[in-house]
Amino acid sequence: MKTQIHIRKENIKFSAAHMTVFPDGTKEALHGHNYQVDLTLELKDSSFKKMVSFGRFKEILKGLTHSWDEKVLIAEQNPFFKEISRSKKEIEFTTCKKRYVLPMDEVELLPIENISSETLAEHLLSLFVKEFGGKDLKKLVSMIRIRVEESPGQGASAELSAI
Repeated sequence: MKTQIHIRKENIKFSAAHMTVFPDGTKEALHGHNYQVDLTLELKDSSFKKMVSFGRFKEILKGLTHSWDEKVLIAEQNPFFKEISRSKKEIEFTTCKKRYVLPMDEVELLPIENISSETLAEHLLSLFVKEFGGKDLKKLVSMIRIRVEESPGQGASAELSAI
């Protein structure tokens, strides 16, 4: 028998602006979403002796999503992203032949190639595993999945099996 834990809470979310860039050098206009995040974990053992509290999972997810809340998410590793200058106050960059100057405290630079539901789910999963502690998580679960929904019924998930 397989037992899974599912966590989807109203406060595990973030509102952020982004622009998805496409391989041909075009991009979406800068726009935002109210992202909802949920977590699924497949337990290795659901016996009483191995019970785990949902609290730690929720705490980590809330912390990670809070850091992206009310930010413009920028993919630092996108081939079309070119940083011109950065200070404590602002960042100036170009992407897809357009120039942007944004206040630094409203920007979150992510070490990924693009900002999409797929890449956000992958990155969030990686951050979650690191924050929880990969070895500790491996003792508890055989699968972990994070889903990032950009609007009701539309999103992407990333999964690690046999961790």
